[in-house]
Amino acid sequence: MDYLAHCWSVDEICRQHAYLLPAEAYSAMAYYFDHRSEMDAEIEQELSAVDNARQQLPESPIAARLRAQRKR
Repeated sequence: MDYLAHCWSVDEICRQHAYLLPAEAYSAMAYYFDHRSEMDAEIEQELSAVDNARQQLPESPIAARLRAQRKR
């Protein structure tokens, strides 16, 4: 996801996630590129599920107050 969201290289991913070995990150990238269409479809499904869940949540009290302030 860091590669897709931030265009990070494997080196940058390893810098940001010190627990990862470069071989693990390269292996994950190789798997992604070998299965790109399936992985992209799964990512889209997960993002859609998050959006749907977020829409089902009631508005938080702070969000309601901020919205009311903007309308003034």
